[in-house]
Amino acid sequence: MDRSKPLAIILTCVALLQSDMLLATQVAVRRTEGLVHGFLSLSTMEGKLLADGDLIQVSHGNRVTTHLVFQFKDGSVHDETAVFSQRGNFRLLSYHLVQKGPAFPIPMDISIDTSSGQVTIRYTDAEGKEKVATDRMKLPPDVANGLIFTLLKNVRLDGPPTTISMVAATPKPRLVKLAVTPKGEEPFSVGGSQRTAMHYVLKIEIGGVSGMIAPLLGKQPPDIHIWILGGEAPAFVKSESQLYLGGPTWRIELVSPVWPRVPTVDSKN
Repeated sequence: MDRSKPLAIILTCVALLQSDMLLATQVAVRRTEGLVHGFLSLSTMEGKLLADGDLIQVSHGNRVTTHLVFQFKDGSVHDETAVFSQRGNFRLLSYHLVQKGPAFPIPMDISIDTSSGQVTIRYTDAEGKEKVATDRMKLPPDVANGLIFTLLKNVRLDGPPTTISMVAATPKPRLVKLAVTPKGEEPFSVGGSQRTAMHYVLKIEIGGVSGMIAPLLGKQPPDIHIWILGGEAPAFVKSESQLYLGGPTWRIELVSPVWPRVPTVDSKN
């Protein structure tokens, strides 16, 4: 038996997987994004509140900037900014993520410039040393860092299967794919009004040899779960996912403002 054949087969599979990573189908703009300010909560799956969040979005023509910030009770910060265009198809232009504080075992500062393919990751290793990983990647046009909620509001349920790309920090930059599957509508309520939201499951496909062996080693990332309210004005409702690679699954939900209770006036006085 020619011992070179198994190696050749593996290398061929890797090449096919890597080339498939570059085949991208962008999500078409069905509903344009505009001015938004939403209030969010971040909690454990058991319901313990970890952080309060603000989602602020502004648009200038076809250029949109989305800014998501979570302020943790322990002082940690998750600060994420995505700039994208919405001319025909959604396309990420730039991305910046800062994670720091006790909630994050590896503090990170990630920057992505899609026009040049430049990806820079600054992080602090287990020994407290600051490291920088820089790579010029061939990024496909469907890179979705910071855009997942927006894209799911525009996915066609009657269309072909949707896959999107994402740059993951391991902590070195790595391109992965997310396979999007609608699992069906699920009920929830707002006050006394009953509504339904589409439950999407996003499976992370690592690709390459690492992707082949990840499930065998128990390192396959868990699926991402996101619920989107449908209708004329789709809206994000809830998500359950890791906020960083290897971290716990946390829940993000919309919240309503709570006003201070006004003391009642005694009618006798």
